[in-house]
Amino acid sequence: MSLINTEVKPFKATAYHHGQFVEVTEADLKGKWSVVFFYPADFTFVCPTELEDLADNYAEFQKLGVEIYGVSTDTHFTHKAWHDTSEAIKKIQYPLIGDPTWTLSKNFDVLIESAGLADRGTFVIDPEGKIQIVEINAGGIGRDANELLRKVKAAQYVHSHPGEVCPAKWKEGEATLAPSIDLVGKI
Repeated sequence: MSLINTEVKPFKATAYHHGQFVEVTEADLKGKWSVVFFYPADFTFVCPTELEDLADNYAEFQKLGVEIYGVSTDTHFTHKAWHDTSEAIKKIQYPLIGDPTWTLSKNFDVLIESAGLADRGTFVIDPEGKIQIVEINAGGIGRDANELLRKVKAAQYVHSHPGEVCPAKWKEGEATLAPSIDLVGKI
């Protein structure tokens, strides 16, 4: 079953954020745009490059009213230890959620149960708490924050402009399409 346009399921988890342990629930994902960014594990190889890329682009996401939540099946204690020992992870200003019970990983259907880890899953959630973008990458394939920014902008545009859609490679300010019978077979 596709998660597109489904509401985020209830959860309660602890995150490491700004030097504190804080509770995060599905209610925190409502009222604004959110990106829930699953990665396999702390202290690994591709994961810190992805999280650092998000950290380097975090201000751009914030300008769009987007909060990012990094999630792995590690604990919030492990997130703190990683933050304290990695120059890349020290840059992070967004919450790192611990999911040792696998609740979030199961809710978002990214759990690799045999390994106790999450797939590289990216979920863009609208202010109503509905999932608008789902992307799952194989473990060895890192994600790009700039491409995610482009997709978030497209999702926000479509959300605020009913009846319009964004074509492939669409960038902010470019032409969109208004689906109609007149376009069938002409693109």
